[in-house]
Amino acid sequence: MATERKLISEEPADIENLLALNPKIPKYASLKSTVRTKSEKKHWKRNRDKSCATCEDLKNNFEDVKHTTLSERGALKEAGRCLKCADAPCQKSCPTQLDVKSFITSIANKNYYGSAKAIFSDNPLGLTCGMVCPTSDLCVGGCNLYASEEGPINIGGLQQFATEMFKAMKVPQVRDPSLPSLEELPESYEAKIALIGCGPASISCATFLARLGYKDLTIFEKYDYIGGLSSSEIPQFRLPYDMVSFEVDLMKDLGVKVVLGKGLGKGGVSVQGLLKENYEAIFLGIGLPDPKVDPIFKNLPPNSGFFTSKDFLPVVSMASKPGMCSCKTQMPQLHGNVIVLGAGDTAFDCATSALRCGACKVFVIFRKGFTNIRAVPEEMDVAKEEMCEFMPFLSPKKVILKENKIVAMEFCRTEQDTEGKWYVDEEQTVRLKADYVISAFGSELHQSDVIEALAPVKLNSWGCPEVDSETMRTSEPSVFCGGDLAGCANTTVESVNDGKQAAWFIHQHLQALHGLFVPDTPQLPKFFTPIDSVDLSVEMCGLKFFNPFGLASATPTTSAAMIRRAFQAGWSFAVTKTFTLDKDLVTNVSPRIVRGTTSGYNFGPGQGAFLNIELVSEKTAAYWCQSINELKKDFREHIVIASVMCGYSKEDWTLLCKMAQEAGADALELNLSCPHGMGERGMGLACGQDPELVRNICRWVRDAVTIPFFAKLTPNVTEIVEIARAAKEGGADGCTATNTVSGLMGLRSDATAWPSIGREHRTTYGGVSGNAIRPIALRAVSNIARHLPGFSILAAGGIDSAEVGLQFLQAGATVLQVCSAVHNQDFTLVEDYCDGLRALLYLKSIEELHEWDGQSPPTYKHQKGKVIIPKIEDVIGKSLPAFGPYNAERKKIVSEYKKSINPSEEFKPEQHRPAHRPSKPVPTVKDVIRTAVPMIGAYGDLDNKQQVVAIIDEDMCINCGKCYMTCNDSGYQSITFDPQTHLPHVTDDCTGCTLCVSVCPIIDCIKMVPRPTQYQPIRGLPLGVSPVIV
Repeated sequence: MATERKLISEEPADIENLLALNPKIPKYASLKSTVRTKSEKKHWKRNRDKSCATCEDLKNNFEDVKHTTLSERGALKEAGRCLKCADAPCQKSCPTQLDVKSFITSIANKNYYGSAKAIFSDNPLGLTCGMVCPTSDLCVGGCNLYASEEGPINIGGLQQFATEMFKAMKVPQVRDPSLPSLEELPESYEAKIALIGCGPASISCATFLARLGYKDLTIFEKYDYIGGLSSSEIPQFRLPYDMVSFEVDLMKDLGVKVVLGKGLGKGGVSVQGLLKENYEAIFLGIGLPDPKVDPIFKNLPPNSGFFTSKDFLPVVSMASKPGMCSCKTQMPQLHGNVIVLGAGDTAFDCATSALRCGACKVFVIFRKGFTNIRAVPEEMDVAKEEMCEFMPFLSPKKVILKENKIVAMEFCRTEQDTEGKWYVDEEQTVRLKADYVISAFGSELHQSDVIEALAPVKLNSWGCPEVDSETMRTSEPSVFCGGDLAGCANTTVESVNDGKQAAWFIHQHLQALHGLFVPDTPQLPKFFTPIDSVDLSVEMCGLKFFNPFGLASATPTTSAAMIRRAFQAGWSFAVTKTFTLDKDLVTNVSPRIVRGTTSGYNFGPGQGAFLNIELVSEKTAAYWCQSINELKKDFREHIVIASVMCGYSKEDWTLLCKMAQEAGADALELNLSCPHGMGERGMGLACGQDPELVRNICRWVRDAVTIPFFAKLTPNVTEIVEIARAAKEGGADGCTATNTVSGLMGLRSDATAWPSIGREHRTTYGGVSGNAIRPIALRAVSNIARHLPGFSILAAGGIDSAEVGLQFLQAGATVLQVCSAVHNQDFTLVEDYCDGLRALLYLKSIEELHEWDGQSPPTYKHQKGKVIIPKIEDVIGKSLPAFGPYNAERKKIVSEYKKSINPSEEFKPEQHRPAHRPSKPVPTVKDVIRTAVPMIGAYGDLDNKQQVVAIIDEDMCINCGKCYMTCNDSGYQSITFDPQTHLPHVTDDCTGCTLCVSVCPIIDCIKMVPRPTQYQPIRGLPLGVSPVIV
């Protein structure tokens, strides 16, 4: 009987089964009934089913619910969307004037410390505000991307992410090291200053005063916990107490004292008493401690079922926020229907908290319509998702009791007349059954002992202190006020700004008392830590660079005025635009600099590549020599490198290089590498591709000048090391690696290129720059460093962050040239680069952070950026995806788990202090140069006995199947994909190729781990077997 011949070019049966869900091109249109689709879609549904009418059981579930929370992946993608606009409206819309563009730029560059520094510099409660700010009404409301289809940037989420990353670093705050030390300050800085209330306004005010150098700052807080309303009235699922205590610890780092259990009023302090105790300035930041209550609820206690937000939220907070207090407070036990009165953020906090206290149904009732709701969409959306019901146009009329317990409420309809005035129509009534009522109608001050303790401060008609909104000064010259009590701030961030504003004018007031001058223009110190004292200086060829970042010879150095602005921004050096003798002057064509295509259809900043057909400078050698002379006179600490180009002529090179040296240039860069235009003239690339020509040119220059010079190398050669060796043999002190890569960026559908010149649409091969050439540049730098030790290298090619800069230093470069990144942004990038490099060096010295990758901590298990608690696999022994019936099962498991725990014990408070301190010396820039070189070598040096395999974290998996598809069609068919759960699984056939990791959209969802067994390659046919040829 004939047997079917097995083809080795066909997949075996087990692989065919594995490939069942692999994409295939259909031959026909798809056909499936609507009824069947309606049924099947439920299995895959991730969002809430619209037919669901009951509230989810959230009892004791105080996990993060914010839509804005981001993982590292989410933060990097979102920061990459930001346009980093000129005169950014987002900053103008922030009460604290936070430099939003700057801190988002740092996140996009993986410089989380630099981002946090920018945030905390203007807002000492940057983490709190990142979590609770009504950004849609502030910074996000001004985002220019509102004018685009993709919508505005999630600024609050990015702010929270960056400050949480810094929090995890556990680095203390210090005063600006460039300011006079505390010992050097005059006696006026020893003035006693009291701040009453440890809420956002006082914390902000005290922080800025401490940064200025005031030594005797004391905050008096009525309660036994810090944070004010942030701690007591914002729920754990929006703002954990741990975040508030972290910011207070940062304040305490500067010497601020906090006295708990001693507030304003009876048994505490008073304004007059503090003045008698020789306090020279007082800041009032107690908030508004008393609730506004409708008369119909008069004398109703909580055991009748009535709460105000001031009764309810603090109890919920104390019972759910670990570390807030040691009082073992019990969570309010609610059931049945809960009515929440009000339409502000606090009302919605009460509503969502009531669900976590056991309420079955929550009704949020307010007097006006949806268009008049004071709460921000971020708050409303959470309540809506949790199935709270909203009932507008109702005003409380009567509360109905039975056996002294609330059983219902009556409401009247509110209407608006033609003139816009609201009135109550008592003929239209609604009666709702209720078990509890929570009133959130706002706050006021009416406690007599507190009012008496404010004397002699004058009060306004609202019963609050009269306050100058610019200086935050009250009627008493030495008493200042901010936050809710001052009457202008309605949000946490506005209270923070009140404290910030008050700090400066308290400073002016105190210095004036001592007869000292303070400028009218505020000069509040920024946020500093020990990281900012890391020395970035490095020496090369006798030249000292105060940081390793400089501008490459390109469009950012088109003019001397641009270089001047770059130096003022903080760049350590600049290489002039390449200039020539007058006989070689050029005129450029246009267009000539275009976006790359290597990043896909990415429009706007953040380009991964550029292509240019720009030639050398159009300005004369005389212009550049005079410019160099002027720059060196005004910027003696900066390095000016003159970039020069000639043909293969000893006389020309000698003349031009001597001119640059006599003008005062610190060094020369010989442009032997321009890949377009100049080569046709016998210059640039025409000289740089021939080792003999390079060697001779360097010899001529060495004979002509005494200052250091560097040959700028082209990557458009077979082996760049041979060119570098020739330059060294010719007497060059080092080289720049590399110039741009010759390329054609793309063609349009009509066969014309971009850029194309004139009516003829002609083009030429241009120079590709930016991140696209980084692998080429890294190879060039490391290869030269390997073969020519001691030969100085200036790196260029895709350096767009401190992290990338560090890579080039480790590969063997000493200083770093930047160009394309400035195309994408502006000169201020250098601050981000310096902050980032300092942080990278400093963190290397902290033993506790040895598992971090640069500024990235180990990835925690998360979904949508939120920590997974509990881990489902730990509870039931297997993982479940987060969709359809599996998600419903997950929710049930989580619900039962939450009911069994004490919320205040679930989230263990972190100890932020003592802060981490370096356990070994912080490495210098010199220390990290060439550290990667010993690990780079030939393929034959690699050990094929040490194999790895992939492992997938099913808790973090989002079930996209990208790993499965790439393994099938580009790899080794070693990942299965469950048709029901869409959970991938790595089989024993894994060869460790790592393609799956490369395409996985979730950071660290797939990791490579040591292979547990010896690797046996599949050879296809046994060794020694001859092919069957038919």
